Amino acid sequence: MPVSVLLVDDEPLVRAGLRAVLEAQPDIRVVGEAADGAAVIPLVRRLRPDVVAMDVRMPLMDGIEATRAVLRTVQAPPRILVVTTFEDDEFVYEALRAGAAGFLLKRARPAEIVHAVRLVAEGESLLFPASVRRLAARYGDAGDGERPARAVLERAGLTEREAEVLRLMTRGLSNAEIAERLVVGTETVKSHVSGVLAKLGARDRTQAVITAYESGFVEPR
Repeated sequence: MPVSVLLVDDEPLVRAGLRAVLEAQPDIRVVGEAADGAAVIPLVRRLRPDVVAMDVRMPLMDGIEATRAVLRTVQAPPRILVVTTFEDDEFVYEALRAGAAGFLLKRARPAEIVHAVRLVAEGESLLFPASVRRLAARYGDAGDGERPARAVLERAGLTEREAEVLRLMTRGLSNAEIAERLVVGTETVKSHVSGVLAKLGARDRTQAVITAYESGFVEPR
């Protein structure tokens, strides 16, 4: 079955460009479009896309609120891929915190756009380690105030090996790369990653990495 994608952006030219790139692929199908986040939930329920490519800045409902609404109210929700003009945007970080699987720059090359959609459709997180680290340093809540993420990490009770895996996840390493680094099998790493996500209550690797930064477990700067 082809990967089905819903495009959400208030700029018709951006939607047209994304549609042209994605529909040139035999395994990807654009099933619908929306010009604002307010239209996303009914379209998601009707079209059941695998991936929603979502702009973060829209006039009525932005991508952050739309992401929260979809993940909160839709059963078996699609994966959310944030599409943005600027990678160092607070809106991008808030969308990731809300549950987006990753972000994609509007100036990305066609091959990068296709790769991103395929990756998140397969259940992976699209991480740009340096960008996420900068976003966490600039907009995260790991400052002088209270740190809710720290309590989450303390309650998680990660094992020593799980903590090591989480540190490598923050560097954007894949399961295979982590396995090579730790000299263990890939299936063993998958088990550790699943354990980390479950203990942190994280939807995916992106959420786990953000928790690691905001708790102070890993220094984002």
